[in-house]
Amino acid sequence: MANYDTPGLTYGSSVFYDDFVPSPPPKRMPKIKVKLALFDKSDADLLTFAQAHVTAMAGNANFTTPLPATVAFATVLTTYSTALGNFNTAQAAAKTATTIKDTARQALETALTSRGDYVQLTANGAADPEAVVESAAFSVRSGKTPPGMPSQVANLSITAGDNAGELDLQWDPVNGAKSYNAQICPDPITEPGWVSKPDVTKSKAVVLGLTSGNKVWARVRAVGPGGIGAWSDPATKIVP
Repeated sequence: MANYDTPGLTYGSSVFYDDFVPSPPPKRMPKIKVKLALFDKSDADLLTFAQAHVTAMAGNANFTTPLPATVAFATVLTTYSTALGNFNTAQAAAKTATTIKDTARQALETALTSRGDYVQLTANGAADPEAVVESAAFSVRSGKTPPGMPSQVANLSITAGDNAGELDLQWDPVNGAKSYNAQICPDPITEPGWVSKPDVTKSKAVVLGLTSGNKVWARVRAVGPGGIGAWSDPATKIVP
């Protein structure tokens, strides 16, 4: 505050002798937020967390009128603690019951297997074995279906190989094929002229040792558990 007799202050200046300097505004305290992280806690951790809170709140002068009130909160906590205990007991009982059930099932499966052997042995000596098996409320296994004949190889193509005298063969894979036969024949095609090449397991093959400039033909067939398929339509190419 400027006094009347302040040095350098004149009577006609713009500051009066009874003016005062205001105090700075009070500093605001930052607001805080409580962190609970309830969703991250397991059932047991939640119970421990709540119990620790009750202990901390007992006689705490900072919180004289808590919400919910002490009695109401204790009721909620007790209800949860009881429910969690019942749940854990039921879980343990269910685990024990599951073990007992699995053991009993294994024993029943063993007994049924023995009965199956007995019924099968008895039925095999009967005039109508299938009817005998079905009379025991069992069924007869169906025989395995024999694998079919591989289908004809399709879309055989021939391209020049990486080196002179080489040809690359490629075709569509055949379902059930275990390997493929490939044959080469000089032009013109004659049945005795076909020469077999080493079998391959993939739907492609490389033919080596051919004479550059000659026209050759190729054909392929699939081999599977059910037999040997038909030859593909022949394809032709000039040897590079």
